[in-house]
Amino acid sequence: MNYSKIIKSLQDKKIEPIYFLTGEETFYIDKISTYIANNILNEDEKQFNQTILYGKEITIEDVILEAKLFPSFGEKRVVIVKEAQHLRNIDKLEDYIKTPQKSTILVICYKGKYLDKRKKISKLINQKCVLLESKKLYDTQIVKWIEDFIIQNGYSINQKSCQMLNEALGNNLSNIYNELKKLLALPIKDKKITDNIIEKYVGLSKDFNAFELQDALSQKNVYKSYYITKHLLLNQKTNPIEKIIGLLFSFFQKVVTLHSLQDKSKNNIASVLKINPFFITQYVEAAKKYTTKELYHIITLLKNYDLRAKGVNNKNTTKASLIRELISRILHAEK
Repeated sequence: MNYSKIIKSLQDKKIEPIYFLTGEETFYIDKISTYIANNILNEDEKQFNQTILYGKEITIEDVILEAKLFPSFGEKRVVIVKEAQHLRNIDKLEDYIKTPQKSTILVICYKGKYLDKRKKISKLINQKCVLLESKKLYDTQIVKWIEDFIIQNGYSINQKSCQMLNEALGNNLSNIYNELKKLLALPIKDKKITDNIIEKYVGLSKDFNAFELQDALSQKNVYKSYYITKHLLLNQKTNPIEKIIGLLFSFFQKVVTLHSLQDKSKNNIASVLKINPFFITQYVEAAKKYTTKELYHIITLLKNYDLRAKGVNNKNTTKASLIRELISRILHAEK
């Protein structure tokens, strides 16, 4: 089940004995476990019948023992196991999964990884439990997530502003959620999130950011590329070289893929490259400006400069000098 279906079923009081929440994206795991902690029992019942356990501090036997206890002064018990990925011998949960205590709601928060699907317990969880597999979102999915969140809260935003927010807030959904909540709490005129609003309250320049640098490079606009780079380097804490290289590496890799496509329709480009159709023009422009040979050379450059930024084969060159040098070499890539 996905997050929305699980929350809807909980809201409809369709409660199951075991929830196994796993995956790399911890945001939805936290949201579901928090909802259960806050909404299944009333405040008086929580005092006697709600238990929070931590995988680093307990054994699997402790979990089973807690889950098998009957509720006191109520009909249900809630047992939430956080950091369950640290539990040893989780396979011992198999017997409990087969015959769970019906008065207990057991929530297993298994963050950062997945159980081996070949194991018997994985198959049991899939058959007997409410299972959430929360995968990390692609950058393009995060941009869509930001857009949906803002619209669902009664505000409007364009695609470029969504991209700016993604760049400013990173790819951790928990951080993005918290920052967006703060942003939407501000008195914003007409409930419209614009580039200027983001620049004013989030702190990312609408003209000088890594996304604008990518756009300038896609056009091989030498002056604009150097000008944006100069301003990015004024705040290296917000614009670390590693982040810039990562963004450009992903961009130029996708331009290589675009070169190889037989079907260059907008829908196919968006589907294969996993990009928002709004940004297709930028990729198409780059494919016109850079040959495949140039692109392979650029990707090699990006790998080398990433290593140098991390101190490999680099003793004296500053990060600012590295990024200036890299941008120059991309613009004048070997044909």
